[in-house]
Amino acid sequence: MSKSLETLATSDGGQFPTIGLGTWKIPDDVLPTLIPDAVKVGYRHFDCACDYGNEPAVGQGIKNAIDQGLCSRDDLWITSKLWNTYHEPQHVRAACERSLADLGVEQLDLYLIHFPITLAYVPFEERYPPGWFFDPEAENPAMKHIDVPYSETWKAMEELVDAGLTKRIGVCNLGTAMLRDLKSYARIQPAVNQVEMHPYLTQDNLHRFCQDADIAVTAFSPFGASSYVPLSMADANESLFDDPVIQEIGKAHGKTVGQIALRWGVQRGTVAIPKTQTVAHLKENLDIYDFELSDSEMLTIDQMNRDRRFNDPAEFGEAAFNTFYPIFD
Repeated sequence: MSKSLETLATSDGGQFPTIGLGTWKIPDDVLPTLIPDAVKVGYRHFDCACDYGNEPAVGQGIKNAIDQGLCSRDDLWITSKLWNTYHEPQHVRAACERSLADLGVEQLDLYLIHFPITLAYVPFEERYPPGWFFDPEAENPAMKHIDVPYSETWKAMEELVDAGLTKRIGVCNLGTAMLRDLKSYARIQPAVNQVEMHPYLTQDNLHRFCQDADIAVTAFSPFGASSYVPLSMADANESLFDDPVIQEIGKAHGKTVGQIALRWGVQRGTVAIPKTQTVAHLKENLDIYDFELSDSEMLTIDQMNRDRRFNDPAEFGEAAFNTFYPIFD
């Protein structure tokens, strides 16, 4: 099987590894050894964010991998994200520089706006990462929205490229209407849109629009419910791993359900960032390039769509942060 699917060309000619390691919820004490282990088995793409609260530990892992001679910085694709409290233009560069310092690198390969959510600024010295609450100690803590035009945040993001702090910029959790609006005024076009995407949320229209607009799509939560059951954001009976349809396709290829889900995502032209803390699963998640799903198998998985979104601020914002904050219609 050709290795051509192992990377996806971005609009600027970058080679985006189609399987990356998502670092959300991975503990600090695991990352300094997990990152080198991932590099050993072939990972070159690491997806990070200020809000994950573990960028210093990721940075230590990257340093360990480089110090051990497993890779050079140029071999890696490192993504980070601008948090909701830093959307005002005067805070964008400082937020990026903080992630760079924590990760121990001089330049990011990709810097994304994490959500189309604008929250009141929280100074670094007061709390970092700031999280969702404006004042966690308040009698009734809540998110504090402020009005910041997305265009102003994007202009400040463009200045990060001009300054050499990131090679490219992009967005997360945007639908077609916001993307179309962004494209109308962007001096530097968004290279990537990172969204929730899995066989129960195929987002066909968004995917097609991004392909036509030359915007790469990164699929977070490519296994669906698994990351959300412990957070009470999904029910155990929604697990993709128990779905008989995808289990049957896996048996036909001698692959696991997870490998079928990842292969489906990569084969339809997206990048996936599964999360794991074990070397066995690191290897398993990369072992998807030696087989191909048939057209009928791809269609079967496409038809598993339930429009089931697990990561929805309208739901978790109200449940966890006492604030109704819809961003999806």
